Amino acid sequence: MSGGAAETGRSVTSRALAVLDAFDAANPRLSLTEIAERSGTPLSTAHRLLAELTGWGGLVRRPDGRYEVGRKLWDLGLLAPVQAELRSVAAPFLLDVHTATRDTVHLAVREGHTALYVERISGRESVSVVSSVGSRLPLHATAVGKVLLAAAPDDVVEQVLRSLTRATRHTVVDPRRLRRELAETRRRGYARTAEEMSLGTHSVAVPVQVEGTPVVAAALGVVVPSSRRDVTRLAPVLEVAARGIGRQLARVRDFH
Repeated sequence: MSGGAAETGRSVTSRALAVLDAFDAANPRLSLTEIAERSGTPLSTAHRLLAELTGWGGLVRRPDGRYEVGRKLWDLGLLAPVQAELRSVAAPFLLDVHTATRDTVHLAVREGHTALYVERISGRESVSVVSSVGSRLPLHATAVGKVLLAAAPDDVVEQVLRSLTRATRHTVVDPRRLRRELAETRRRGYARTAEEMSLGTHSVAVPVQVEGTPVVAAALGVVVPSSRRDVTRLAPVLEVAARGIGRQLARVRDFH
C-alpha cells in the first residue's frame, strides 16, 4: 500500500510540474484549456491543480480567466544561489549609479527569450517604466534586453529575430535592422533604445561580464525621460559599475 501511495504522490507531483512547465517566455498567460493541452493533463485534473497552485500563490488567475506565474514562484527563485549572489553583489553598485544619475536603474538577466528584471531602483522623475522586479520583457525592445541578446548564443538570436513583436510604434521589428544594432552593441559595448518599450522613455545599458571570463552574467541599465538627449553619456557610469560587479562575481564560484 505504501508503494501505491508513493506512486500516487509522484504522479500528482509530476502533473503539477507539467502544469507549471506549460508556461514559457512565449506563453506567459494561458487559459485552462491551453494549460491542459500543453501539459497533457485531463481538463478536470488541470482545473483542480490550478486551484491548488493559485491558492498557494504559485499562479495567479487574471480577470480574463487566464493564468500567469505568481509571486510565490518568483520569491522561491530568488533563493537560488546564483540569483541571490548576483543581487547581493550588484546592490551597492546599483546604488552608486542611482546616486550619480538619480534615474531608474535596472539589473536584468536573460531567461529564454526575455529579459528577467532581478533588481530595480526607481528614479526621481515620474517616467513610464513598465518593468518591475520579477517582470519579463522582450529582449529586442529594451536596452538591457539588447545587451543580453547581443551576448546570447546564435540559435537564441535567430529565434528572437523570427518572432519580433511591436510594443510601441518605435519598436524595432525589422530583423535586418536589429541584427545591425546587435553588432553595433557588441562593437561599442552598450545598447540604447528610444521609446521602444514605452513611450516617453529612453534607455541605455551595458553588459556585466564576469572578470577574466567571456560570461555575460547580466545587463545593467538606466531609463530616462525622452526629453533627455544625453542618455549615451550615462554609458561610462554604467560601465564603471558593471566592471565592479564583474570583479566581485569573479570571486563567486557559481559564475565560473
